[in-house]
Amino acid sequence: MAAGGAEADREAGKLRGAMAGQIAERYQAFAALFPGQRELGEGLPGSVVAALRKVPRHLFTPGVPLARAYEDDAVVLPQAGERSAGRSPVSAPSMIALMLAQLDVRPGESVLEIGSGGYQAALLRELAGPGGSVTTLDIDPEVVSRARACLDRAGYGDVRTVCADGEYGAPGGGPFDKIIVAVEAWDVPPAWTGQLAPGGRLVVPLLTRGLPRSWALDRRDGHLVSRSDLPAYFVSMRGAGEYRTWSVPLDEAGVSLWGEEPQPAGVDRAALAGVLAAERCEARTGVTLPMGVPVRSGPDLWLVTDPDLCWLNAGTDAIKRGVVIPMGMIFRSGRLDTPALASGGSLAYYGWRPVEEDRTAVEYRACGHGPHGAALAERLAGHIQAWDRDHHTGPGPVLTVHPAGTPADDLPSGHVLNKRHSTIVLSWPEPAR
Repeated sequence: MAAGGAEADREAGKLRGAMAGQIAERYQAFAALFPGQRELGEGLPGSVVAALRKVPRHLFTPGVPLARAYEDDAVVLPQAGERSAGRSPVSAPSMIALMLAQLDVRPGESVLEIGSGGYQAALLRELAGPGGSVTTLDIDPEVVSRARACLDRAGYGDVRTVCADGEYGAPGGGPFDKIIVAVEAWDVPPAWTGQLAPGGRLVVPLLTRGLPRSWALDRRDGHLVSRSDLPAYFVSMRGAGEYRTWSVPLDEAGVSLWGEEPQPAGVDRAALAGVLAAERCEARTGVTLPMGVPVRSGPDLWLVTDPDLCWLNAGTDAIKRGVVIPMGMIFRSGRLDTPALASGGSLAYYGWRPVEEDRTAVEYRACGHGPHGAALAERLAGHIQAWDRDHHTGPGPVLTVHPAGTPADDLPSGHVLNKRHSTIVLSWPEPAR
């Protein structure tokens, strides 16, 4: 480790220990929200806690104050290149810890990290131990250069750094026991499965109809099967795997509707402009939640099955002014996303209202606007009721990833998402009756 003065080293050690302890406490509370995913365990694995206590995060956040380096928050580092400016965050350590728990690296294993920053690669090196190996790659040469310098400074000179497009995996690399992707991906390219050892595991923030989740996927018989999924938010993948979205402004307050390309044929951009100014109708669901208590994922994953799913994006100012009612707490760049259904010039989205007879709880409401807003709101309310009845307390769906073009008879039953390289299936368990 580079010399920073004995006092500075002691202070960094204290901050590092405090950060690791706080993350371990939060993990235990977080894991309790996922009773159907026993592989997450009741506590953060001791090996991950030890790595968090050992790796000097401040050496991977140059120019950032020491205390800031050990906050549980992402740190965006400045870059000289115009294209990469503001696109090189060092992820929040709690998010890293969650995904490392999913990945479950064992001593002696070989690991590939796609999307580099240096810090997570150092944590992976600690987990893999002396007999293991870590390769980290990124498409941005400046990011790779900085990661290389930071890894050397922190004493992790044996981590291999590669500048390459993550869509194609590590040139000449593999097979890897574990692969972790630190950028939002829209698809699972063949290289990732091809470079994963039989029985290996891939952890990736995979978008399903715009919903980002970190999926832990095990390789079995030529396809991937999920073990766990958690909320996860990362910068988007660049290069050949970059995905595109469509967006429709809805009013002057900055509220918009968006989704993954291609835009559904039924969305009427012209008719949706100003639709929020139309009278709002609300469909009650009867589904209530304790106020301020997070849930596993809400009905968002279940709503992926609706062909009209898209996302309503709004800032908190639009909520304060009553343009939209309070919505699902999925943050992107300081704004809120919530699932919505759109058809023609009508839309519906869900939010919540305090329960009048119980001010400690909130009720899901479906809000509709436009000529067919009431019908869309009723449909959305029906989805929320079905989720609450059949899947709210269950283990959630199993996600499987198959090569594109796999015959339908060879796929499990469930909701099929066709992507460029793969066919993804979400299979929901039969509800208990």
